[in-house]
Amino acid sequence: MFIVTAEQMRAVDEHTIHKLGIPAASLMENAGRSIAEEVIRLCREDDANRRSEQHGCWNKNGKRAHTGPGDRPAHGGDIIADPALVMEQPGDQQWYMLIGKGNNGGDGLVAARHLVEAGLGVTLVYADAPDALRGEAAVQRDAAAQLGIPALVHGREAVDFSRCTGIVDALLGTGSRGAPRGSYAALIAAANDSGKPVVSADVPSGLNADTGEVYEPCIQARVTVCLALLKRGLVQYPGASAAGRIVVRSIGIPARLAPEHGPSVRLLTEEVLRSALRVDTGRLRAPDGHKGTYGHVLLAAGSLPMSGAGLLSAKAALRAGCGLATWALPAALLPHVIGTVPELMLAAAADGDSGEWNAASADAVLRLAESRDVLATGPGLGRFKGDTDWLRRLWQHSDRPLVIDADALNMLADAGPTAPRDWGKRSAATILTPHPGEMGRLLGMSTPEVQRDRIEHAARYAREQGVTLVLKGARTVIATPSGEAYINTTGHAGMATGGAGDVLTGIIAGLLAQGLSAEQAAAFGVFLHGQAGERAALLRGDPASLLAGDIVDAL
Repeated sequence: MFIVTAEQMRAVDEHTIHKLGIPAASLMENAGRSIAEEVIRLCREDDANRRSEQHGCWNKNGKRAHTGPGDRPAHGGDIIADPALVMEQPGDQQWYMLIGKGNNGGDGLVAARHLVEAGLGVTLVYADAPDALRGEAAVQRDAAAQLGIPALVHGREAVDFSRCTGIVDALLGTGSRGAPRGSYAALIAAANDSGKPVVSADVPSGLNADTGEVYEPCIQARVTVCLALLKRGLVQYPGASAAGRIVVRSIGIPARLAPEHGPSVRLLTEEVLRSALRVDTGRLRAPDGHKGTYGHVLLAAGSLPMSGAGLLSAKAALRAGCGLATWALPAALLPHVIGTVPELMLAAAADGDSGEWNAASADAVLRLAESRDVLATGPGLGRFKGDTDWLRRLWQHSDRPLVIDADALNMLADAGPTAPRDWGKRSAATILTPHPGEMGRLLGMSTPEVQRDRIEHAARYAREQGVTLVLKGARTVIATPSGEAYINTTGHAGMATGGAGDVLTGIIAGLLAQGLSAEQAAAFGVFLHGQAGERAALLRGDPASLLAGDIVDAL
């Protein structure tokens, strides 16, 4: 599933109308019908839930059974692609249609016609005088008037939201910028205060369609019917929270046009992994395979205060399926970890009694890397004198794929925002796995600035610095040097726990060792990491109880 910016959507829309010859009226009709169908779906769901409550729908543990998108560990509402739905009589319903003066309002007017045809009570609520509508939206305004659909104009007539059972938000579309004002702001605030379910057309009014920034006020939707192509702002927080359940509906615009009008960004699903990235998601093993078939990971990580980070990464690499893993660590730490994971090999790479790394250990790590397939570093490494030069030596003198995380990312940041490019292009793949704070240090900006547009920051850094970048967090972004990006769909907020990122480093390294490319290993690693977190949370019974080690065990 492709994800687009507002500008890409505009270009794709124009191409469809002017190059392919599909009329704008046809697209608007399809859009409005899709919105109406999702309103009816919501009516049916709410009616079924009411009947369940009346009849006491309880599970065997004595708790009420739920089916909503928040019931399983997840970062937000579900994202659903183009379901089919037969129009049915949903019962006694009264819906207010909030109509803006642009094409978004036109989509809402078409939806109103279909809802009336389906038997719902509908009242149009115009944010501006109806004669402000132009083009196709004006045509739909006139059709609604001819059908006698009741209409109110904000500021002329009183709008009593207590009289409706639901609201369609068709006020502002993807072209809107900045905080809503005037009648638009007033209607958004009133809709939110009403407590009635809101279905938004394309994007919730008041949400930045590119960045996910939520302005004040912004519609808090129960369902967002995203038209044609998924918008970036709907998969980034806080926009994803405002959107509720997102349903992506085809309206006649070919999805294949999206990459022709800008960088390719996709929602990372199992289907995308298989078809676009050519990943064997079943992780099948060769019948005649042996431990050497699946590669050898070298992990340079851990220090006396943070030995667990290295242990988690090394164990995760093995669980990800690599044949062998060696943990390189300070000599003083060795006696404390012998036998903790019997399948893991250990190697002393830093001398001294402190249990810490030193600059001289770079040569030892490079020697060990010569006989391994992948080098990963950073988890629990700590900071030490000369550490940035230490990392630069690994970067420039190892010809193995390199995964950089945690403290190693901070070493890289100390070398300046263009260090990857300045240090020179590596002969093997390089994957960086920062969380938002580390990403901010790499870019020389604050964490909130990074979070305002995660996709754009990650994609630009990967492209300009020639690395594969995994920007961790809710809806992790995987960005490649070619400009492509993927937004992960697995995982949940319970994975926000110490060591979870160290586990991801090990998973990615383990996949690289098995011959996956940087793009494949990063994307599949993030996907598997999230899936394991979901399984672990189900086993624990509560996502908040999750530990990083639980994620490893659930791989």
